Amino acid sequence: MSAQPTERDVLLQYLNKNRQAVVVKTMGLAEEQLRAPGVPSGTNMLGIVHHLAGVEAHWFGFVFLGEHVDCDMAMVAPPELTASEVIGSYRAACRVSDEIVRAYDDLSTLAAMVNPGENELDSLRVILAHMIEETARHAGQADILRELIDGHVEE
Repeated sequence: MSAQPTERDVLLQYLNKNRQAVVVKTMGLAEEQLRAPGVPSGTNMLGIVHHLAGVEAHWFGFVFLGEHVDCDMAMVAPPELTASEVIGSYRAACRVSDEIVRAYDDLSTLAAMVNPGENELDSLRVILAHMIEETARHAGQADILRELIDGHVEE
């Protein structure tokens, strides 16, 4: 009988599945396609990836650890960064977030600070659940943008 995964392992597995879905949607697209606005709001593939990198740093570094970190959560990737740099930055932010989560056995551990605009400290469990929701929402947007760009649809 194999050991059951821990709650932390399950939450990280779902978060990583959604993170990977976002990155996969960028594969095979040219820089111009990644930056092209796909909908009237101007949302584009690379902007989603850039935003999610900032969200990772914000929730795990800034809110949970209370550290001063660069958390640019804009939905537009800086033009001076290449697509591979933006995607690499996202992957690096995810690795840091995973390291933070794995350092805590108790998911009830409260964040070091209140998320701006909120009134209570969030637990690591709540932050993980929020990040699954946030990343899944943007992965869905990436699905639609990719289909609009080249008709590619994941099965």
